[in-house]
Amino acid sequence: MMNLKNYLLFGFVLLSISAIAQADFGALNAQTPDEIGQVPEQYQEASKDSPIPYGYVNERDILWSKIVWEEIDLNERMNMPLYYPIDSTNVNSSRKSLFYTLLKGIKTGKIKEVYDDSFFKSKLTEKDINQKLTRVDTSDYAYELINEGETDIKDFVDQISIKSEDISGYKIKGIWYFDKRHGELKYRLLAIAPLAPDVQLLGRDDIIVDETLPLFWIFYPDAREVLHSAFAFNNVNHRSPISFDDLLNSRRFTSFIIREENLYGNRAIADYIQGNALYQIMESERIREQIRNKELDMWNY
Repeated sequence: MMNLKNYLLFGFVLLSISAIAQADFGALNAQTPDEIGQVPEQYQEASKDSPIPYGYVNERDILWSKIVWEEIDLNERMNMPLYYPIDSTNVNSSRKSLFYTLLKGIKTGKIKEVYDDSFFKSKLTEKDINQKLTRVDTSDYAYELINEGETDIKDFVDQISIKSEDISGYKIKGIWYFDKRHGELKYRLLAIAPLAPDVQLLGRDDIIVDETLPLFWIFYPDAREVLHSAFAFNNVNHRSPISFDDLLNSRRFTSFIIREENLYGNRAIADYIQGNALYQIMESERIREQIRNKELDMWNY
């Protein structure tokens, strides 16, 4: 009996290693190098489907709710699938970073609900977004050429743009709520914003840039179709990628709370705990534990 168990365990390990070790889609059955990297039909069909729709929640079924803002640090190992690849030329063409996927969705018009703040008060146009992402530096020599009547000055003008490698993290806004119909605590993602340095300071040698700002806020339900068709890398098993939509909705990332809905105008933790990162983290964990315990408290009579 023990030998049978050992053989079964050994066989399972071999199958797991075989699945993980496959270099790329189509590599085993490719007849030419061009066929390597082609996404299998089952994944193509899966990406054509719509994301699982959010169920309607009757307001009368919500016993308790709290809106929180969190920050996802891309330096954390668990969050790296949201960051890489920063350069897709050396990997499968179907693999893109989360920032690239969101930006492409905006430029193609598939993501329309883009705002300047997390309260969705000021909607951004494509021109507004480009101004946040791009800076044009014109040299003094180029101005001299303009004064002399020259029009071809492109060789003396630099364009600096924010790329995937410049994204340091994401801010997200979501709501935790207790659904009495299902008797459980649930989470709904409402908005997401990429964090990057100010493009006006990016690439300058005379200034040390250590602050990041939200580039724009996307109303998350409007981005679900785009994120459902883009897959993140699964480090455990390459043969089973996960869409960005599934990854975010299932909260397969690590984050810390930076703000909660509160009496004091939804002030951020950094506003009332200043200059002490440790105490800020402790306050974040206190709020998180308060939310977790809410579900248990609902069952106390």
